[in-house]
Amino acid sequence: MAKGKMDFRTVYTVFIFIFLASLDYAVVGLFPPLFSSIAKSLNVHISAMGSVSAVTILFTALSSIVWGYLADKGNRKRLIIMGTLIWSLFLFLTSLSQSYLHLIIFQIFTGLGLGCNSSIGFSVLTDYVPKKYLGTVMSLWGLSQGFGCIAGSIMAPIVSSRLGWRMPFIIISSLGAVFIFMYFFIKEPVKGAAEPELGGIALKSYNYNISLSSVKSILTKKSNFWLMIQGFFLNITLGTLLWLPTLYAAKIEAQGYSEETSLIAASYFYALFQLGGLSSTYFGYLGDRLQKKTLRARALLTGSLIFFMMPFYILVFIIPLNNLTLPDGGSAFSILLSLLGQICLNPWILSVFLLSIFASAVQSANIPNWLALITDVNLPEHRATSFSISNFINGIARSCGNAFMGIALGIVSSFFGEPDNYIVAMATFQLFVIPSVFAYYKVSENSKRDITKMKSILRKRAKNMP
Repeated sequence: MAKGKMDFRTVYTVFIFIFLASLDYAVVGLFPPLFSSIAKSLNVHISAMGSVSAVTILFTALSSIVWGYLADKGNRKRLIIMGTLIWSLFLFLTSLSQSYLHLIIFQIFTGLGLGCNSSIGFSVLTDYVPKKYLGTVMSLWGLSQGFGCIAGSIMAPIVSSRLGWRMPFIIISSLGAVFIFMYFFIKEPVKGAAEPELGGIALKSYNYNISLSSVKSILTKKSNFWLMIQGFFLNITLGTLLWLPTLYAAKIEAQGYSEETSLIAASYFYALFQLGGLSSTYFGYLGDRLQKKTLRARALLTGSLIFFMMPFYILVFIIPLNNLTLPDGGSAFSILLSLLGQICLNPWILSVFLLSIFASAVQSANIPNWLALITDVNLPEHRATSFSISNFINGIARSCGNAFMGIALGIVSSFFGEPDNYIVAMATFQLFVIPSVFAYYKVSENSKRDITKMKSILRKRAKNMP
């Protein structure tokens, strides 16, 4: 791809890793719509379910550091097969859980396997994708993650309403098993092959590898530091957004609808209201264009856009779903048709829909440009590790946001009933967007120097290669 040519195996490999990213988030997306069902089945309070999602996210991020380091040193094809085998097996075992302890243990090991998806996928794509298309392709990679989360949140209540809460986990684990077979046909990219400064020499003799001593330079690089800070604060907020289906379900159930109808409708609301994420590709493309004019552009663009997440989401939480009409006890398809009609005819639902589109749209600018910045400021042999460390910090933050939401919900519930308790708790966590925006400004101050230095190192290496 770096030479402008894409053979079938290259296209196949890029497609596989973009699609793979959706499975990672589909696993996370399964849980929120099933919180109440699993809690009742295992006889625990629903607030405890936030810890399950938090554990999955945390151990996924933790293991991605190891997977990323191994990806910078060895064969990524073998690693992705091993990791997928682990998470597929333990996700299937999750469906067999008979207690809360079983659920936690199986999700720990699921997370340990899932960590391979993002770190190795990122490493492979950055070696295939030319810099001028990096933000655009990374937006597709990020977009597939969003679609995976949405697909999981839609599939979970629909399937569970007929076949029980265990079946969605069996389905996703089966898809993982299919991917193991498909990995045997992917193409292992050459490290550094997409770097224009290497002029194609990387295809022959680029043999630089990461060492443990390199980790210090990754952590002390100012652009990396501020990208980690940015990700930490933003992901606290994003972790609480996993409760959106639960908020919608509480609002719908408060109007007298059954739990089954509320769960299905809430999942549709969540999916439809995230359609603004489709603009991720445009914002990735815009980041590519503006970055050509100034190396500060990606950070400034992204920080400016995600600031508007805060007011848009707060309004989404607050505005009630008044005059909602649903076929209680109807089929999933009839509920969907009813919701689509409500969006067109009910001004309350239309208002929430439009605000959700705006909120998810500005949020979508983060992933492609954040990934592109990680790539831009780090050497090829450092990228998987730097991404994995940042992703680990993001995972900790998202886990904290998810778990703290459960804690905050317990506290707020002493003063407010449903759904107001969800509204107050989720709105409060939106304040963490503010330090995230400030961190992006600091990235913009340092990225030009770090990108220029990285390019200079690669040019020197190219001259010294045989």
